[in-house]
Amino acid sequence: MANKDINSYQNFRQFKYIDIVTVIFVLVLVVSNIASSAKIIDWGVNLFKIPLAFDAGTILFPISYIFGDILTEVYGFNRSRRIIWIGFGCLIFTALVFWIISIMPGELNWQQTVGQDSFNKILGGLFSGGIVLASILGYLLGSFSNAIVMSLLKKLSQSKFLWIRTISSTIIGEFIDTFIFILIATITRVFPWGIFWSLIITNYIFKVGIEVLMTPFTYLIVNKLKQSEGIEFFDDTKDLNPFKF
Repeated sequence: MANKDINSYQNFRQFKYIDIVTVIFVLVLVVSNIASSAKIIDWGVNLFKIPLAFDAGTILFPISYIFGDILTEVYGFNRSRRIIWIGFGCLIFTALVFWIISIMPGELNWQQTVGQDSFNKILGGLFSGGIVLASILGYLLGSFSNAIVMSLLKKLSQSKFLWIRTISSTIIGEFIDTFIFILIATITRVFPWGIFWSLIITNYIFKVGIEVLMTPFTYLIVNKLKQSEGIEFFDDTKDLNPFKF
């Protein structure tokens, strides 16, 4: 496969699969945030006397990091950065939609069988200040840390040892994301302080573990996309400013 600089194609070349990867990335991001608000799951086991409980979004959220790795590895940091900001916009939109739904009057039978209180308890986290702030800050800082580490390590390794790049970037990105999300959500009383360390440890172990287990899948997708798109892109590591679109 010939090396091609993606910059010379950005203005006119249409990539075949970047839209599919983008949709998967954003869909998983939004659904995982809804799941995080809806339920906390308990594995029923302890680690050093800390119960391994986690918010339900943890089941899906690592997939967004896997596809974040794929975006940066295949299409470069500039396009990955754009899609991260698109995901940010979708999170804001989701919060706004659920807030509008929450203030609309409920039908009588629904009020009697479900009720506004139940709605607020289950989905209120999606539009309350605490969970929105936690989601946005954790997502942005974690995702950009992940993408920047991926880009830097690819340049240093000359595109070798993909598994080192994906796992290393996840170790850093997921730690920042998990810690910020749970800290802010706990401070704002979305999660109780009693399970603070349980959520952090369980989320982090699970997310990094999923990345490790999915490494063969990541290799497969990355290789297929590079071959199909006909690119091997190295970022200009002097231009990794996240505050562009």
